Amino acid sequence: MTERPRWKRIVFKPSGEALAGPSGRGLDGPTLDQTAAEITDIRQNLDVDVAVVVGGGNIWRGATGASSGMDRAQSDYMGMLGTVINALALQDTLEKKGLDTRVMTAIRMEELAEPYIRRRALRHFEKGRIVVFAAGTGNPYFSTDTAAALRAIQIKADVIIKATSVEGVYSADPKKEKDAKLYEEISHRDVMMAELKVMDQTAITLCKENNLPLIVLNIHRPGALSAAVRGERVGTLVR
Repeated sequence: MTERPRWKRIVFKPSGEALAGPSGRGLDGPTLDQTAAEITDIRQNLDVDVAVVVGGGNIWRGATGASSGMDRAQSDYMGMLGTVINALALQDTLEKKGLDTRVMTAIRMEELAEPYIRRRALRHFEKGRIVVFAAGTGNPYFSTDTAAALRAIQIKADVIIKATSVEGVYSADPKKEKDAKLYEEISHRDVMMAELKVMDQTAITLCKENNLPLIVLNIHRPGALSAAVRGERVGTLVR
C-alpha cells in the first residue's frame, strides 16, 4: 500500500551543477544514479506524478558566454542544448531503473525527443510516465528556473522542488558568509524584496502570482526529495 504524499504532482528542478557532482562540470555517474533512485522512490512508493526540468550550467551557461563577448541569444541557445544532454542522461538512468520516461523539448529535435505539447505531457502522467522537460522555455533570456515555473503552472503541479548544493534558502551565500541564516519558511514576496538567490525574479514572480509553493533542498542529502514529498520539514519552503 502506498503512502499518501503531501504533494501529488511535482516539478523537480535539479541544477546542472547539482548533476555534475563534486566537480561542478560535466555529468557525475553516482550523482545521476542517486537522483534517479530518489525519483524512483517517490514514483513507485508514493505514486507521485513527476516532471523534471533540468538545468545546463554544468555544460554551458548562457550568461557566462555573453559576459565574454558572445551574442547573448546564441549563448543561451547553446545552454539549452546543454539541458538536452542532461535530460537524455537522466532519462537513460531512470529507464535502467525501470521507469518509463519521456523527454520533451521546447526546441524541436524529433530524432532525440518529443516536442513539448502540454496535452501530451498530461497524457504521459496519466500513463504513469516520468516527463523530463528540456531546452528551457525555448527562448533566449529566460532561465531554466523560469521554465520550471512555467511548466509547473501549465501542468498544474502542486509544488516545485529545487535541488541545489546547499541546505535551502539563506540570508546570504553560505559558501561565502559563515553567519548566513537558513530560513525554514519564507514568502515569495520576501524572497523578491531581499533579492535572495533562490530563483530569478521572473520565476519567483510566476510562482507568487499563481500561488505555487517552492521547496529548496540539498540534492546531495540522501532521502531529501522523498522527505519533502511526504511533507516532512526539509530545506526551505517558499510560499
